[in-house]
Amino acid sequence: MGDPQYLAHPQLALAQSVFTLASPSTSSSAKQSSLSSLQDAIREHKMAPLYAYLAHPQTGKINPSGESGSAVMSPTVSRSNTNMSSTGPPSNALRRTSSIKTPSMIAVLGGKMDTSVGLPWDEALYDELKADNEKELAAIAKEEEEATERAGETELLAAQAKRAELYARIGDKDAALAEFEKLFDKTGILAIKIDIVLAIIRIALFFDDKLLARHNIARATTLVDSGGDWDRRNRLKAYQGLHLLTIRAHNLAAPLLLDSLSTFTSNELCPYSSLVVYATLAGTVSLPRRDFKSKVVDAPEIRAIFGADSDSDRLLALSGAPPAGPGGDDEEMAGDDSTTKDKDATATPKPTAVNLTALASGSASAEAQALTEPKYDFKPLSTLINSLYSGQYSAFFRALSTVETDFLSQDRYLYEHTRWYVREMRLKAYIQLLASYRVVSLASMAASFGVSVDWLDKDLAPFIASQRLQATIDRVQGVVSTVRGEGKGRQYNDVVRQGDQLITKLQKYGQVVRLRGSERS
Repeated sequence: MGDPQYLAHPQLALAQSVFTLASPSTSSSAKQSSLSSLQDAIREHKMAPLYAYLAHPQTGKINPSGESGSAVMSPTVSRSNTNMSSTGPPSNALRRTSSIKTPSMIAVLGGKMDTSVGLPWDEALYDELKADNEKELAAIAKEEEEATERAGETELLAAQAKRAELYARIGDKDAALAEFEKLFDKTGILAIKIDIVLAIIRIALFFDDKLLARHNIARATTLVDSGGDWDRRNRLKAYQGLHLLTIRAHNLAAPLLLDSLSTFTSNELCPYSSLVVYATLAGTVSLPRRDFKSKVVDAPEIRAIFGADSDSDRLLALSGAPPAGPGGDDEEMAGDDSTTKDKDATATPKPTAVNLTALASGSASAEAQALTEPKYDFKPLSTLINSLYSGQYSAFFRALSTVETDFLSQDRYLYEHTRWYVREMRLKAYIQLLASYRVVSLASMAASFGVSVDWLDKDLAPFIASQRLQATIDRVQGVVSTVRGEGKGRQYNDVVRQGDQLITKLQKYGQVVRLRGSERS
């Protein structure tokens, strides 16, 4: 069906730079680096609308007065093009996140911005960028006129595609969406239609418009199911997994992201290293223990990245070359909290690297793409998954704290769910430990997790009160007792309860039918 099109813009790395610039959890050096990258991109790509969206004195999103005092979203961005449709998934597919109803590049921050490093407003620069945009639009309009008079439909569509790509490049959300929709209506080729919808999804992710992303993922799914090729089907899988991650549907995102590890070609969406992080985090919190072992802990793609001891080994793994170090066997780790086993829990075996040459797309090689990958320290993530599986809970808690500060709070897709994720991971560890005991002392459990008895008591209480943890705490005896309901008894109660609900619904339905029958008579 041809190579994918419209992949260059928008550049989602710029949205991460905006998040880093405004986030209260990022370092000053990271903010300075992001500011430099953002300013260079604005100048290089002539991004006048995005510049105004972010830095305008009255309406700029990362301008303190603009964010709090403006009633409109930006001079060029509004919610008029969210393209909602009754054919999309049900509204309950969107989790309770503060940024759903207020699409904005910094909505995930919930109004908690750090303005210590800001994007300065330069009126002269804005006028210069705007003039350059107008020149490009005039040139495209002239090309469209010539195509209409002298060329055919294909040349006209190519000129209109340039207009849509221009608006996507400069960050004009409304105009880009309008042009892509026009292009979609005029295009008869299925592959091109899919590429257009994928471009709209990236615009939605760029501006963190979750409703727009949901609707267009449904559109893309319909198109792909009607005859999309293998490459576009795999790209959509990564798009859908990332969107589900942003709406806190980790249980739905994990299978898609983990499946994408071996077929990933969507470098326009995120780097491969980032996909490994997203897949690992989603799988760890949502998968049952057996699937967690096979799909995360023992996944060859994840082990190839986590097992690299240096940047050079990591690049070799990403490019498909074998690592310099010897391979190793996966060691089962179990037992107490001894220093030796804590050390074993933090060590990741060195596997033979899998071939990840699927990273290469177009003319770029896997090696060249590997060099552009962000530099992550994967050791905390490696320790997190291995210590959780092996029951080394003290090392697990330490790794979870590091993952929170180094990964969850630093990424625009994960930041909004940081507290939820850390809470769910603690609950997962508590359930796993208590599954082996009927009664365990608070002191012993606190020692296993490396925390105080009082802290553990306060942390367990909400989980028990909400019945998410089937246990009781006896502070007089200093023990935690698990509550194990009889399996058949629980099933019987569920059947009775569901039967009562069904009978109630049938009675209501019968009353409606009788009323309608009497009306007809």
